[in-house]
Amino acid sequence: MKILIVVATKQEIQENNFTNSDILITGVGMVNATFMLTKALSSNSYDLVINMGIAGSFCKSINIGDVVEVTQDIFSEMGAESSNKFLSPHEIDLDLDVCFQSVQQTKLKAVQAITVNTIHGNNLGIQNIKQRLNPDIESMEGAAVMMVCQQFKIKCVQFRGISNLVEERNKENWNISLAISNLNKEVNNFIHSL
Repeated sequence: MKILIVVATKQEIQENNFTNSDILITGVGMVNATFMLTKALSSNSYDLVINMGIAGSFCKSINIGDVVEVTQDIFSEMGAESSNKFLSPHEIDLDLDVCFQSVQQTKLKAVQAITVNTIHGNNLGIQNIKQRLNPDIESMEGAAVMMVCQQFKIKCVQFRGISNLVEERNKENWNISLAISNLNKEVNNFIHSL
């Protein structure tokens, strides 16, 4: 099986674990992820894309250091504002797919994610997104990778290591190194189970 591992930053992957897989480091954000993955899949053939990275959790039941599998991911900022209301693409008659699904591949906790350009870090924004979409976690690339894989008809699985709770921004409460360490172990286990 030919596997491509997609990750935003070099810090999120311990490459010595994945010597039999190709690795694509896209850079942070959905635009970079879309461009770099489209370029890679246009010139190479893969059986599976594994998207891995860190994420913030909206759920207190998902702890810092936990690794989850994303089975639904949404471009949460696609739409329009009208007074104090957010309108989805459907509500403004745009034929635009913003929600992507995948079949669960592991026994990890399955979660619903949002993909954002701006990480939530104030209480008003957090409350608004919880009321509108009630996501479990957020990242900056996930839905973009799922969208590109869907267009290329390539199976995709997304793993996220939880580095922080989504709350008023306070990096002292984050544990990026624990999230990355646990994430790499789980992805390595998954690859060896194939």
